[in-house]
Amino acid sequence: MISDNLLKQIAFIKEIDKVKYIQRKTKLFNSDRNENDAEHSWHLAIMAVVLAEHSNENIDVLKVIKMLLIHDIVEIDAGDTFIYDTQKNHTNTDEERLAANRIFGLLPEAQAEELIEIWEEFEAGETKEAKFAKSMDRLEPLLQNTSNNGGTWAEFGVDYDKVFNKKKVIKEGSEVIWDYAENLINESVDKGILKKI
Repeated sequence: MISDNLLKQIAFIKEIDKVKYIQRKTKLFNSDRNENDAEHSWHLAIMAVVLAEHSNENIDVLKVIKMLLIHDIVEIDAGDTFIYDTQKNHTNTDEERLAANRIFGLLPEAQAEELIEIWEEFEAGETKEAKFAKSMDRLEPLLQNTSNNGGTWAEFGVDYDKVFNKKKVIKEGSEVIWDYAENLINESVDKGILKKI
């Protein structure tokens, strides 16, 4: 007999396939193809495994991986908001909250509650795991844009101050990685692929 829990879990698994269709503004490394949310989340999860030793504090890496794999699932309903969008704030919105409740709500109650709690923790960005997860989320597009001669910075006219202000959150998760990221940002200015106003 097939359990109700299994049916709910399969329904969730089918629903989250839609993450593969959510296009991001950033492009793959050395490419003109836009990344999708599934690729982004996978890449961040691997980055967390590889870079965990550079976290400011000892972290529960599995929890960070869970955060990174689920953090953009809400975009199935809410859509992707470009981090440098000037019309819409890139923060936890009512749309995302409704999406989290609907999508994670497909799961059995205990699993739904766990994933919503992990998603909320990531969004709040206050725990050591959330801080490190956010540092991964901010690092990857930086690496992409520097590999693409400015990428979305050039395409959307994003200047140094905006990049610096969005990326400095990396320091809260990893001072070591922030040192690397800050150097990349400054090198991008020197190369002329990121403009100072």
